[in-house]
Amino acid sequence: MAQQAYMTETAGGGSGPERPGSRLRRLAHRLTTGWRGDPCIWRRGIVLAVLALLLALVMLVHSHIPNAVGNLGSLTETFLPWLGIAIPVLLVAGVLRRSATALIAVVLPTVVWLNLFGGLLTDKSGGGTGLMVATHNVNADNPDPAATARDVAASGADVLALEELPASSVPVYEKALAATYKHHAVVGTVGLWSKYPMTGVEAVDIKLGWKRAMRATVATPQGPLAVYVAHLPSVRVKMEAGFTARQRDKSADALGEAIADETVERVVLLGDLNGTMNDRSLNAVTSQLRSTQGAAGSGFGFSWPASFPMARIDQIMVKGVEPESSWTLPRTGSDHLPVAARVKM
Repeated sequence: MAQQAYMTETAGGGSGPERPGSRLRRLAHRLTTGWRGDPCIWRRGIVLAVLALLLALVMLVHSHIPNAVGNLGSLTETFLPWLGIAIPVLLVAGVLRRSATALIAVVLPTVVWLNLFGGLLTDKSGGGTGLMVATHNVNADNPDPAATARDVAASGADVLALEELPASSVPVYEKALAATYKHHAVVGTVGLWSKYPMTGVEAVDIKLGWKRAMRATVATPQGPLAVYVAHLPSVRVKMEAGFTARQRDKSADALGEAIADETVERVVLLGDLNGTMNDRSLNAVTSQLRSTQGAAGSGFGFSWPASFPMARIDQIMVKGVEPESSWTLPRTGSDHLPVAARVKM
C-alpha cells in the first residue's frame, strides 16, 4: 500500500511531501509576525506578568499563608496542584497579547510548579511483590455495601481498612469479606481486615468523643506491623466561615501523638485524613510518615470526589517499611476511590 503523505506546493508549482514540522513553523510564524521591531512587546501584558508573578509567589510561600481567616492557608494547600492550570492560560494570553514581558514572567510559576509537583508526573511505581495494603472510605450512604466489599476484596489486598462504617452495614461487610480475610476488627466507624493474625486491637483517641480511629498489630510473615486506621473529621467550605477544619486539625494532632508513642518499629497508617500531604495542619502526622503515593506512585493519585477526583485525602503512609508502588483502585458505590500500595517489609 502506498504511503499517504501530506502535500504542499513547491517552488516549481508542483507538490511534494510536507515536512512534519512545517505546519507548526507556519503557525509560529503567524503568531509572531510583527513582533520583531514592535516597540510595544515589552509594554504590553504587564497585568499578565503581574498575575504570573503572584501565582509563583502563592506557590512559593503557601506554607506562610495564614490560617487565621477561614483557614485560607489549608484551603490553598489542599488544591495547590490545581494552580498549575493557570500557567497555560497565562501562556496563551501572553502569546495572543504579543507580550514578551508576560511570556518571560510565565517561566517563573512554571519552574516553581515543576519543582513542587514535577516528580509526581513520572511513574515511580516499581510493581513489587511486597505486602499489599488498601484503604477505602466506603460512604455511610453507600447503596450497595456488599458490592463495594467484594470490589475491594478482589484487589488482592493483604490488609484492608474501611472507614465510615455505619453500624447497620457492618454485618454486610463482615459477611462479604469473610471468605477473603480470616481476621478482622471493627472499632466504632472504622474497621481492619487482614489475612494474617491481629493482636493489640484498640481504639485511638482522636479527641472526638466517639471512635473513628484504631490500631492493631498484624503478624505478617515478615514480622509485626503496627497498622493504624483513621477517619479524621470532615472539613467544610462555608461562605461565612471559609475553610472550617478546627476539629480535623485537633484530631490530627492527637493521631500524631499516638503514632509518636508507637513501640512497633514498622508502621502503616491507612485512612481518610480529610487533608492532603501539602496541608500544614496535618504536620503532626505527615512529619513522621512517608506517603506511598509520593514515594512510589504514578501521578497525583487523587481520590476524592470519585466522580471527578480533585484531591488525595485518602492516604497510605508508612515508616520503617519501603513503598514499592501506590495507586488508586476502580470506583465503587462510594464517593471516594479506594487507594492501595505495596510495601517491602
